[in-house]
Amino acid sequence: MFISNAYAQAQTAAAGSASMLTSLLPLILMFGVLYFIMIRPQMKRQKEHRAMLEALAKGDEVVTAGGIVGKVAALSEQWVHVEVASGVVVMLQRSAVGQVLPKGTLTAPGQ
Repeated sequence: MFISNAYAQAQTAAAGSASMLTSLLPLILMFGVLYFIMIRPQMKRQKEHRAMLEALAKGDEVVTAGGIVGKVAALSEQWVHVEVASGVVVMLQRSAVGQVLPKGTLTAPGQ
């Protein structure tokens, strides 16, 4: 009496695919934003770090990931020997090197 009958209405194929595209559009946009905000800068940092590790040379002054500062005494394929004090050499993995300091940083006046 008070409720009207609801009849199924057929959708056309074009309307169905358009609604599917509009429902996927936010997901595609979110992935694009995440790629440009998070994934791409991280890949760039990894590439720069890898290039820095390949360019390490004997005599470079470095800071490790743990905060140890020293001068590179010897290099091998996987290892870096860092002299942290006169006569004290520490063997570290290459990936533990955080950054290369400018020459003369360790012998700066006032230290």
